[in-house]
Amino acid sequence: LSNFTELDVWQYIAREGIGLPSLYYAHEREVFARDGMWLTPGSWGGPRGEEVLVRRRVRYRTVGDMSCTGAVDSTAACVGEVIAEIAASRVTERGAGRADDRLSEAAMEDRKREGYF
Repeated sequence: LSNFTELDVWQYIAREGIGLPSLYYAHEREVFARDGMWLTPGSWGGPRGEEVLVRRRVRYRTVGDMSCTGAVDSTAACVGEVIAEIAASRVTERGAGRADDRLSEAAMEDRKREGYF
């Protein structure tokens, strides 16, 4: 599994008929733009300044908490639609939605030291 790409994981889910909660599919949500990502508002630090809340249909390509995970525009409501989106994307899962990766190269290690994991 450690060598699986995001697409490999979704294709495996499809092949094995694994059921997933709706969290993994697109929903209309309140989000705001920061650093090229759609982030969920919260007490952790957003929105701020000129950042404006909007309602968009988005999906999270990686699931974490709202302080470190960004969403992408999506209409995918089932496994096949997620696979089609990923196959057409030219941005990796980490590049699309890991807000921590935009803070610093060591952001995830910092979170480990802080007890996040």
